[in-house]
Amino acid sequence: MSTPYSKYAAANNERRRPERIEAKPLRHPGRWALAAILVLLVAWFVIGAARNEAYGWDIYFQYLLDTRIAKAALHTIAITVLAMILGVIGGIVLAVMRMSPNPVFKTVGWGFLWIFRGTPVYVQLMFWGLIGAIYDTINVGFAEIPLEPFTSSAFALAVVGLGLNEAAYMAEIVRSGVSAVPEGQVEASKALGMSWGQTMRRTVLPQAMRIIIPPTGNEFISLLKTSSLVVAVPYSLELYGRSMDIAAALFQPVPLLLVAATWYLVITSLLMVAQHYLERFFDRGATRQLTGRQLASLADAEGTIPNNVETVSYTHLTLPTTPYV
Repeated sequence: MSTPYSKYAAANNERRRPERIEAKPLRHPGRWALAAILVLLVAWFVIGAARNEAYGWDIYFQYLLDTRIAKAALHTIAITVLAMILGVIGGIVLAVMRMSPNPVFKTVGWGFLWIFRGTPVYVQLMFWGLIGAIYDTINVGFAEIPLEPFTSSAFALAVVGLGLNEAAYMAEIVRSGVSAVPEGQVEASKALGMSWGQTMRRTVLPQAMRIIIPPTGNEFISLLKTSSLVVAVPYSLELYGRSMDIAAALFQPVPLLLVAATWYLVITSLLMVAQHYLERFFDRGATRQLTGRQLASLADAEGTIPNNVETVSYTHLTLPTTPYV
């Protein structure tokens, strides 16, 4: 049932309602022209490559799903995962040493980073390949430890070489992530009676992981591609080395390089997707987006009017525009 007041309120609301704005999107002809040029260039390259016999497309499709290439890809993934695990563990240890007040630990950590970040990874892998010629045993005074079981395994040498190099970079990533957490968070945890381990596990690491995960994902992808350098050990059962062995037998390096590049692209794409979801997982709680019900409850608690309610003013009163029934 409507009343004279409700009719007046509705008419007053109609008079005060602003006119609807019809926004027109801004045109960008330059963008469309640039996109058309890029499409034409890509089409020109693709058509030219498809007609170029030097690419050896028949050999490319023949060996793209070859079992030897697939097994080599598994070797590459195994080297990358194991080297990354070693790098993360070593990086955490080095980061703690770098942040330690002990000058001996700090100096040792700095020296490790100076050596392994200051020399090319290919040179380091060459040294690991020659480690058996330099050291055959380790003399600890009361006994000699033979190194032949370790030095005879090119796979183990490749993992250790890549892992120690990666540890130098992961140390700085971990250190920067932990240092980015405000000191007040640590002080508040100590005030609550938390131990150092509880503080790191419940306060520092959950916040530091949002900073550590993105560069760690990039390092993992970079390590996947760096694994092609283990031919310096030498270890040739990984993706690049196996592809080059087949290319040398066929005298066709270009199509086998394309095969290796395709496998690297596929693996890297999967890792990028996994990194995206991992970042989303650790970003939880970084920003808070309230629902409509939460906003209404918050406005009610603060004594303000929610944004989804329109009001009209009449004789010093603020009443809702919905009619009384």
